[in-house]
Amino acid sequence: MASMKIDLLSPKSFAAGHPHPQYRWLRENAPVHWHEEPNGKGFWAVSRFKDVWEVDRDFQTYSSEPTIMISDPAAEAALGFGGYKMMLMMDPPQHTAFRKLIRSEFTLPVSCGRTPRMNALARQIVDAVIARGECDFVSEVAGEMPSYVIAELLGIPLDDGRELYKLTEIIHTATDAQSENAGGMAVLKMFEYGRTVIDEKRARPKDDLATKLLQAEVDGRKLEDIEFLLFFLLLVDAGGDTTRNLLSSGLIALLENPDQLAWLKADLPARIPSAREELLRYTTPVVYMRRTARRDAVLAGERIREGDKVVMYFGSANRDPEKFERPDVLDLSRAPNEHIAFGTGPHGCLGQHIARIEIDAILMEVLTRMHDIEIVGEPEWLPSNFISGPKRLPVRFKT
Repeated sequence: MASMKIDLLSPKSFAAGHPHPQYRWLRENAPVHWHEEPNGKGFWAVSRFKDVWEVDRDFQTYSSEPTIMISDPAAEAALGFGGYKMMLMMDPPQHTAFRKLIRSEFTLPVSCGRTPRMNALARQIVDAVIARGECDFVSEVAGEMPSYVIAELLGIPLDDGRELYKLTEIIHTATDAQSENAGGMAVLKMFEYGRTVIDEKRARPKDDLATKLLQAEVDGRKLEDIEFLLFFLLLVDAGGDTTRNLLSSGLIALLENPDQLAWLKADLPARIPSAREELLRYTTPVVYMRRTARRDAVLAGERIREGDKVVMYFGSANRDPEKFERPDVLDLSRAPNEHIAFGTGPHGCLGQHIARIEIDAILMEVLTRMHDIEIVGEPEWLPSNFISGPKRLPVRFKT
């Protein structure tokens, strides 16, 4: 088999989106591939849909502890959190108990009930840029919606949500693309803000998610402050990723496929749902999630040892020709479309219903009000091997 240089660690591999040629080679030649790690023990890169599906659902074999990131947490980082961890890095039943605390806020009926408010926010966001005829689509449109929505859910000012979103971008930027301590400092700033939320909501409780978390109980006890702060970080962080990056990457994909954009605009309200699912599959904002083998196992013929890192590449799974016909073609009418951009199993994205409503609201506003939209500068991609999406996308349009 012809060889290919596989490097899924360097942000350079993701400098213009997912490294699809590397994914393709892996699916065809080494679907469970041992990947060296300069500062670690290495990991298994899982690239086919069926194998990613199996790993994500089998939490008895593949654990989210100690982390969902490829790099192991430094011992001092774990001590800094007092031994507590984020919900994403828990397994059932602990994960189930913590997820239950916020699940009711993210059900489909509750999310759908927020549709009018999200439509109003989308109008407000486009109103702010429409007269100029140009904007940075990432920061002024795509990033605004999720930062506003999570701010409203948590009961904090909308402008604060925007500032917190800037911190998440730093957290996701690869360490070799910024100063060494930038990510850690951003987390500390997020925690500092979270502590003001704790003080405010304890003094003046409101009907919002932050207050409910502070009043909630797990196994008969209320959350420790650090547990609330880790929840807060997760909600702000995960609350923005998918929507922001899907809308920005999705706009690029639509403009690169004018026939598909024309098809969508011919009957926008009816076609947005299938278009949104195809954009999720095609762009896949979350690059990977890691698991750690609890016991010896066999995956696609490879012997996985207890303690091995096993890393699922969702962008590759969503382009697997065994699962999707013509997977590299953007087909907004694709049906069925059983992508796993939101993951699957017990760790499937809790906020996916809200994310879909946010995406629909912005797409409707942008595609009906920003006419002849075009990219007027080279998109600047987030230097990250974990999150895929532009950091900056200058566009021009007519009204």
